[in-house]
Order: sequence, then C-alpha cells, then structure tokens
Amino acid sequence: MSGDTIFGKIIRKEIPANILYEDDLCLAFSDIDPKAPTHILVIPKKPIPKLSDVTTDDKDLLGHLLLTVKSVADQLGLTESGYRVVINTGNDGGQTVFHLHLHLLGGRALGWPPG
Repeated sequence: MSGDTIFGKIIRKEIPANILYEDDLCLAFSDIDPKAPTHILVIPKKPIPKLSDVTTDDKDLLGHLLLTVKSVADQLGLTESGYRVVINTGNDGGQTVFHLHLHLLGGRALGWPPG
C-alpha cells in the first residue's frame, strides 16, 4: 500500500520515526528537520506522489488527513495559540519527498509570507 520513498519505509516500519498517530489510512510523525518547535508530518498510507496527482476518488482521504492534522494539533496543545498547515507540491513548490504529506507547524508565531 505504501510507495518506495522514505515515507513508504516509515509506513512499513523499515526505518524508525517518532509516530504520534496511526490508523488504517494515515500516519503522523515528527519531522527529522523541524522548521518550528513543533513540526509534524501527516501522510496518507496510499502512495500519492503529490497533491496534483489526487483525484475525486481521494476526497474522503484528503478530508481524513485534515481531520488528523486537527486531532494531532489538539493533542499537542496547539489549538488555542494556532498553527500552520502546509502542502508543498512539485519541485518549485519545495517538495522534496514525492509522497503527499501535510506539514503541521506550531509552537511559536509564524511569519508571513512563508516563501
């Protein structure tokens, strides 16, 4: 079910990760190169390379990913102070691992614009 990327290896438990949440559809774990005090990645177990590859068949999965971000943010106490959710898509969008993933960033005031 998972692709041949570092995230696929994390899903298959071939390499370790600090996993905060897991269910049949997705996984949430700490980013190994955090850009904020809290930096969590939420990934689908289905190997979708990038957001531009999703189809209408993936709409329930995409909703599930966002609800998982909210749940993890609640769990980590980020809800009151706020947080940012980012999806980088493609090379120019800053995507480095081609397995769809949502960045959950928080724990401090985040500047704008991000790029």
